[in-house]
Amino acid sequence: MIPDGELLRARVVTDLAAPLEDALDRRLDGYAVLAPRETLLSDDDDRGVITFETGVPALAYHAGTDRGGPPALADIGAGPHRLELYDLDPAHLTVPHTTDELRVPPGMPAERLAGASDLADRTRRVADEPETIDDGAVAAFLDDEDAIEDIRETARAEAERRAEQWGFEDAIED
Repeated sequence: MIPDGELLRARVVTDLAAPLEDALDRRLDGYAVLAPRETLLSDDDDRGVITFETGVPALAYHAGTDRGGPPALADIGAGPHRLELYDLDPAHLTVPHTTDELRVPPGMPAERLAGASDLADRTRRVADEPETIDDGAVAAFLDDEDAIEDIRETARAEAERRAEQWGFEDAIED
């Protein structure tokens, strides 16, 4: 069970390329709920779900057929769809994303649901990129002892000023 996320977008779409590209550009952790446009709001049986890990489609599930993975994409089918796109803390997706029967190859939703081979290729490239963290700026800052000392002095002076302003002079030790 995936908990409710923060709704980012809700609309009827005839082409899923734009929402898939939006999720990729945002590096979204979350999910999309797709339903045929004519389905009533209360009918969950014909809904499909696609989840995203940093914008890359990770799994697909169709409630009506109870199928996951690539077969779920076939069940979701071509649009138009009512689309709801949600942001969700990736910790809530850890368990579903380890269920192999639900997994989809990264570019498959773009190919099968949107017919967008360029987007599928781009999605595969993003999925293959190693996650890089640029810690060079942080390391450079931490190596700058003068900057750190300046921050400490500024914070100390601000704390003393506020302590005096609030009548806490006795609590400050020199």
